[in-house]
Order: sequence, then structure tokens, then C-alpha cells
Amino acid sequence: MRGKIMIVDDDKAMCDMLAATLAKQEFSPVIFTSAEEAFKTIMKEDFDVLLTDLNMKGLNGIQLCDRVVANRPNLPVIIITAFGSMETAISAIRAGAYDFINKPFDTDILVLMLDRAVEHSRLKERIRILTETEDKDSQFENIIGNSGVMKKMFERISRAAESDAAILITGESGTGKELVAKALHHKSKRGDKPFITVNCSAIPETLLESELFGYKKGAFTDAKTDKKGLFLLADTGTLFLDEIGEMPVLLQAKLLRALEENTVRPLGGNTEEHFDVRIVSATNRNVDLAVEQGKFREDLYYRLNVVNIEVPPLRSRRNDIILIAEHFLHLFTSRREINIEKISKSAIERLLLYDWPGNVRELKNCIERAVALTNHNQIIVEDLPDKIRNYSESNISFVENESGELMTMSEVERRYIIYVLKKTKFNKSLAARILDFDRKTLYNKLEYYKIDVH
Repeated sequence: MRGKIMIVDDDKAMCDMLAATLAKQEFSPVIFTSAEEAFKTIMKEDFDVLLTDLNMKGLNGIQLCDRVVANRPNLPVIIITAFGSMETAISAIRAGAYDFINKPFDTDILVLMLDRAVEHSRLKERIRILTETEDKDSQFENIIGNSGVMKKMFERISRAAESDAAILITGESGTGKELVAKALHHKSKRGDKPFITVNCSAIPETLLESELFGYKKGAFTDAKTDKKGLFLLADTGTLFLDEIGEMPVLLQAKLLRALEENTVRPLGGNTEEHFDVRIVSATNRNVDLAVEQGKFREDLYYRLNVVNIEVPPLRSRRNDIILIAEHFLHLFTSRREINIEKISKSAIERLLLYDWPGNVRELKNCIERAVALTNHNQIIVEDLPDKIRNYSESNISFVENESGELMTMSEVERRYIIYVLKKTKFNKSLAARILDFDRKTLYNKLEYYKIDVH
């Protein structure tokens, strides 16, 4: 549907005619012959546009507009009048009307006006949600999301932050695991203490031990002075071990001992030094599989994974894609002090279709690139990278992942469920029949794979 339109006119025949006309144009009309009843409904239900006659018994169109603007300011009001004088137009605009149209009107003009008003309404709503999300989740390190899976994750972060239990954050590359770690820290009782990060995959094995535990002067050739390790630098705060799955096995044993004893011995030192640190780790690897293969110590895994927080991939929360894209659009246009009003409807469609293997990081890069290259006052399809612009559902691979590696059967199943849901326009009953699932099984799969279809 192009939009949910409330029609208000005390002439029932006019209401029916407008409703029939708009229904043919794929709008969803709801009619009222009483402005008072219409206003009561507006306060309880959501509509994209209010289309109201000017002259009505009791509450007239201008008075109704006044009430709507005062109580539901994001709902555009279009006033229909047979009195097309300048005074009427001025009164309507002063009342806060989005636009007005004179009787008799051309249907094409009315439809164009409604399309613009619907777009305006939905943009205002997205801005409202974005603003509320950023305000509400300021303690969540600007993790943007209003979908069901993200609300569950925010709730889990809030609960987990209250304890000192070790937390393992899992999720694909680019989903924002470090932002989750920072949110956990800032919402905890250690929030005003140090937050120290170490990327276990970015530091050579020979240096990682000295980075974590520190060293004493003379411990090796270049050790000219004592150096505190990250455990001691993070004392009373949080130590974030990013990409923990990449830590060498020999060093894992030393890390486990440090966590069990709450002490470290710097390289070249003779005494143990105590620390008080909350440990948060993150990985994009399948640690269970790494444990089975002997690449990660099982005892260390259980020590680090007291509480697990999984960050959902962007493709499983498509309702958030435009919200995040508009956040980055505002961010990059503000930095460059340029005026790009919005992302065009056709560009939005391409963003929603794409599968986002690089997750939020890839979306951020996409919007930054579009802002840098566009010559328009909005982001259009031509501003998007070729792989997004030319993407189609037939590109989805059910055999290999984005790096060309063979994927697990559970990943194949997850992708195929999403594929069928898209093909059925998210009709869950039809999708369940095609997949040969009963509805309960499908809902269990959606929950298990964290596929958000709301």
C-alpha cells in the first residue's frame, strides 16, 4: 500500500467516492463523517496522512488541523475546500496544514500530493525513531536499532552490565562488537574507570604477551624501562580482548592462569601483581568449532563465555537498515557541511534488497562514499557502489560464504529461509508450506537464526 489515509468529511457520499478513488490507487483509506470521532481515532491509531474537508458541521477542517498539529505534529494534514481563496489557503497553512487542494480536484494531482505527504510523514517518523533511539540508547554507544532483535540485545546488555561476569560477544565482522563492549563498560559500575582494548589478531604473538602482562627493565634487549601491561592499565576498569579467537594456543594457557589467579607476572619479573579487571571478549569465529579442532582451549572458553551476547547481522534486521543509513547520512553531511536532504526511494529499495555481508561497517562505507560522490540534493541509485546497485536475489549463494569458504548446513538453512520469506513477501504461512515446516517450527527457526520479519 502507498499509505494509510484518513478521510474526514461530513458528506458520506464524498467520503465513499474519495475512498474508492484512493483504493484504486493502492492507498488504504479509512473514512469518518465526524471530525470529533476522527480525532479520537488519530490519538489511538497511526495514519500516514489526514485528508479533511474544510467546511463541516461542528469541528471544521481548520479546527481539526489545529488539534492534530498540537497532538500529532508528524501527521500531515491536507485540507479540501471549495473556497479556493487566498484567505482560506493562509488559514490552512497557519493552522499547520501540509497542503490544501480545491474542489473540484484532479485525481492525479491529489495522488501526487498524497504521495509527497506520505513520504514526508514516514521521513518524520524515521527521524523521530532515530532521535528517540539515539537519546534512549546514548549509553549504548550509538548502536542504532529499533528492531525486535536489537531491543532484546539492548535488554541483555543492560542486565549483563550489572554484574562482573566475563562476557563473550559474538557476531560477524562489521556488526559493531566493540560498540557493544563499550556499552557494557559504560553501563556498569566501572563506567568511570579505564576501558582498555587489545586486538589479539593485530599484534604478533611475540609482542602480545608483553602487551598483556607488561615487562621489567632488562627483560629483553629493547626493554629500557619497566612497562605496565594492559591488565594493570585496566585495573578497576574493563579489558576488552577483541578477536580472542585468534589468540595463539600457548598464550591462551597464560591468559587462563591470569584470569584464575587475578594476578600477572610481567616478563622478567619475580613477583605476581594483582589486578581487578572485568573481562569482555569478542570474536567473529565459531569458537565451539575451534574448541573441537583443538585451536582454542575449552577451559578458557568457559572462563570467558559466562555470558554470551550475540550481535545480529544487518541482514537479519532489515527494519534497521534505513534508520542506520539516515544516521550516517546526517553524520557525514554534518561533517562536510553540505545539504543532502534524503536517500531517494529507489536508492532505499536497493539498500533493502542487498544482503550486507560487511554489515554496519559496509553500510557506513556505502553512505560515506555516496555523500562524497553525489551531485544531487539526495542520494540516488547511481551514487551507490556497483555491487549494491546491480544486486539481485539470484546473487545469493547457498554454498559458499563471501570469502569463498564452504559454509555450514545451518548457514545454508538460514539463508534459504530468508530467501523463501522474501519470495513470499514475508507471508509466513506460505513460506512454512514451501519449506515443509509447520508454523511452530518456522517460528522456532526464526527465533534460532534471529531473523527479524516484523
